[in-house]
Amino acid sequence: MAEFTSYARGTPCWVDVTSTDLDRTTSFYGDLFGWEAETSPEPEAGGYTMFTLRGKNVAAASPPPPGSPRTSSWTTYLASDDVDDTAAKIRDAGGTVLMGPFDVFDAGRMTVAKDPTGASFGVWQANRHIGAELANEPGTLNWNQCQTPDPARAADFYAAVLGYGVDEVDVGGSQPFRVLQVEGKAVAGVREPIPQMGGAPQWSVVFSVANTDETVAKAQELGGEVLVEPRDLPDIGRIAVLRDGVGAMFQVIQQPPEG
Repeated sequence: MAEFTSYARGTPCWVDVTSTDLDRTTSFYGDLFGWEAETSPEPEAGGYTMFTLRGKNVAAASPPPPGSPRTSSWTTYLASDDVDDTAAKIRDAGGTVLMGPFDVFDAGRMTVAKDPTGASFGVWQANRHIGAELANEPGTLNWNQCQTPDPARAADFYAAVLGYGVDEVDVGGSQPFRVLQVEGKAVAGVREPIPQMGGAPQWSVVFSVANTDETVAKAQELGGEVLVEPRDLPDIGRIAVLRDGVGAMFQVIQQPPEG
């Protein structure tokens, strides 16, 4: 069990899915990962629904905000100790602030932005809500990566905004896989787009599972779609790319055996 009570600046700390059919989304992930769902009673929360596992916050879902495109997708939030300062750095580094910064009740303060290559992401400054209270175990967040046609530019942007170290790893493609590091620890990646997920810049979320093949089969039973069949990545795990029944794409990974 991997419990968290805080996140270092720059670490992906939260994910939520915007859904055009919230009931279908909550049912899909509840059956797939064993999540419980509770929708905020506050009218101002706009139907924001918290997902929990064993009583701990792991992710969330919400309908599209009024006036926004009617699409379903996951959003990654990067931790900050000063969202207003981070928003200023986003602008200085060539990014675009799309929303905020603004307070979310007493939960925290946030902004939503787009990097210079077009990938959208959130920034979260925790107050009462620290982000995911469980991670890196089956049914919880494991990894986040920015997928973009210009990984070098994106990596430079995130390093300028949040102070990441950047390590380049040769994975055999036309571009190295760029690993974003906080205090020497790998926290996220920047890579070229996965073709089956489309070429649009985006942050992709990866959830841990106990068995990738069983999860893929279950997702199909629940109305999901397999975009990339399960495959083994040496020393990383067995991974697959899925689309839920409403259209949001995500990945799942089974960690390799210890030892």
